Amino acid sequence: MAIKKQNLSDYDKTTVPNAKDFRFGIVVSEWNENITEGLYNGAIEALLDCGAKEENIIRWNVPGSFELPFGAKKMIHTQKVDAVIVIGSVIKGETMHFDFVCGAAAQGIMDLNVKTQTPVIFCVLTDNNMDQAIARSGGSHGNKGTEAAIAAIKMANLGN
Repeated sequence: MAIKKQNLSDYDKTTVPNAKDFRFGIVVSEWNENITEGLYNGAIEALLDCGAKEENIIRWNVPGSFELPFGAKKMIHTQKVDAVIVIGSVIKGETMHFDFVCGAAAQGIMDLNVKTQTPVIFCVLTDNNMDQAIARSGGSHGNKGTEAAIAAIKMANLGN
């Protein structure tokens, strides 16, 4: 018997709050741009599909995933947003740089979630190779940007 492959990015729109009254920030790493643009496109499509207004979505770019926490912090403090999605892609190389960047980005985003009242959604791919990143940014494993957008909507609605 063949096992049906499920797209992990599929969502049931009836379980997602309407996003029409929320403002979203998206901070996108310019590093591995072919991957981060795919993630961004998935996030935008899901936000719009769930009712977000295009004029209520703000995009900022930062050089790399290490800079995502600062970009998110600055956005929270200068823009009136209900949730921020940070989008990045770090692909393992031959040095420990991968571990430091991934750990710092994750810790920085977690710290923002603890210290601020604005949810920050972690959409940073940490893959072993480019094929894995492609599969998760609109390829065979779906789009983690889509999943991040759904999480952002649900977190923006938390407590409402």
